[in-house]
Amino acid sequence: MTDSHLKYVLVTPARNEEAFIELTIESMVRQTVRPLRWVIVSDGSTDRTDEIVSKYAARHDWIDFVRMPERQVRDFAGKVYSFNAGYGRVKQLDYEIIGNLDADITFEPGYCEFLLGKFAERPGLGVAGTPFVENFDKPDKHSYAGTNANLNHVSGACQTFRRKCFEDIGGYLPIKGGGIDWMAVTTARMKGWQTRTFLEKICYHHRKMGTAERSPLMARFRHGQEDYYVGGHPLWQILKGMAQMREKPLVGGGLFLILGYFYGLIIRMERPVSAELMAFYRKEQTARFSQLWRLARNKTRRPPA
Repeated sequence: MTDSHLKYVLVTPARNEEAFIELTIESMVRQTVRPLRWVIVSDGSTDRTDEIVSKYAARHDWIDFVRMPERQVRDFAGKVYSFNAGYGRVKQLDYEIIGNLDADITFEPGYCEFLLGKFAERPGLGVAGTPFVENFDKPDKHSYAGTNANLNHVSGACQTFRRKCFEDIGGYLPIKGGGIDWMAVTTARMKGWQTRTFLEKICYHHRKMGTAERSPLMARFRHGQEDYYVGGHPLWQILKGMAQMREKPLVGGGLFLILGYFYGLIIRMERPVSAELMAFYRKEQTARFSQLWRLARNKTRRPPA
């Protein structure tokens, strides 16, 4: 790393990732700008994850391996506890950027340098990332490809934070049901930081989101529950579900997204977000709805060519 780049560190919680973690490590080894430290935390893995990571940690002094004890209950809070174990290993280092990197993604050699450049260009940028692609044959098909995509959100596959922003939001909160990445990004905006997904680069996600232990339809149902307990507006959820009915699994995916939300509403799932954050989020949704409505009306009013 040269002095012209912002210094950065990475933390990767990994649980039973033997199928893909070596691909992720090889992507990092090939980076044009490497981190000061990359802490890979095995979250009680019972497969070959520890063996694979230990092999690379012995070769590269910037890779640090931490082993967490096995746990009987699998939930999203465990990922935060693992991240915090890695975070504790880098807190005393002199760096400007900290990233949370999934153990099953790959990217081109200039990926990290690209993100560092965005932070250098924008002093107010608190959280940055890129789209992730799950269909490798269609790299331009991702959730940010449409004209109505919310580029202020940053997906959790690779979230990079300015250190001051990460400290301002209090880091990741250990929420058992999920929504951890969303809460971090939304809280950053609430506190005045810019958050942005940049479309010039992509990363490849090798395991479909939310399908580690459930089918694609049940993954959508679970995402719908998350949308409820982070405070999303019911009207917005219906529109979101209708839009996703055009994606695979056709119709069913969007329907299960809506059903998951209203199931959470019916059983009154406990919401882990503060009233302040929920109000901020709904205000953002209302503003986006108004913007999309104006765009739709303008399109219908255009005279024929």
